Amino acid sequence: MSYKQIKWLILIIPTITIGLWEYIRHEYLLAYISMELGNWLTPAIVFLVSILLLTQLFRKMELIQKELNEAKALKAALEEREKIAREIHDGIAQSLFLLNTQINKIEQVQVSDKITFEKLKKNIYRMNTDARQAIANLRYPVTPESISWMQGISSILEELERESNLKSRVNWDIPEELLSARDKIELFALIRESLFNIRKHANASEVQIEGHIADKGWQCLIMDDGVGFDRGEQLSSDRYGIKMMQDRAAAMDWYFNIERVAAQTIVMIRKEKTM
Repeated sequence: MSYKQIKWLILIIPTITIGLWEYIRHEYLLAYISMELGNWLTPAIVFLVSILLLTQLFRKMELIQKELNEAKALKAALEEREKIAREIHDGIAQSLFLLNTQINKIEQVQVSDKITFEKLKKNIYRMNTDARQAIANLRYPVTPESISWMQGISSILEELERESNLKSRVNWDIPEELLSARDKIELFALIRESLFNIRKHANASEVQIEGHIADKGWQCLIMDDGVGFDRGEQLSSDRYGIKMMQDRAAAMDWYFNIERVAAQTIVMIRKEKTM
């Protein structure tokens, strides 16, 4: 039933109900129901009929309001992504491009330490690639309309395996319909950042992603068998990647934690259902 139909029913049905009640009461029920009792029953009947219709209307309005809030939040997130993408492009990416150009010019000159030079060149190329990938991800984030959830995860893992010796496993049983559009975007970003950190810092040979339905919601784990981390270093102010992950999870009211358990580093992201 549409919003417009419910609105007209609320306007029409109580009027018809009162008319029918008064007709039946005066024609057939005067011998059984006193005038005083009938006057008390009239508003009670109108109230019951109205509440049945209003319940449907309020449910419809709550659904519309929820969808509107999600759309506003998604629009704000996309606008912020576009702003950050422009800042990266105008600052870091342009500087890296200029640096890469200068390195190519230096390469034309006789260099004694070719190995160090090649490593430097490769690192600059990777930095430039990462910056441009960040711009693309910010401007064109994965959405439910553009690509399925598991396809997005698989694409990241395939890229990770191509660029490193990491092997990956996925054990995911969270239904896509359990995640809202914003949930998918934010969780995807957290998983991607975790995998990039593993590639750059962990020196791991295997990474595993798990997603399960928990008692009060869902839980996502990203685990690797790398060298681990120093707890004090993780919490230091210059670890911007982890700080951004913490802030992103906090903005979604998700639980976020990184810990070392049995030679594994585990990133935990958990959402609990609200009453």
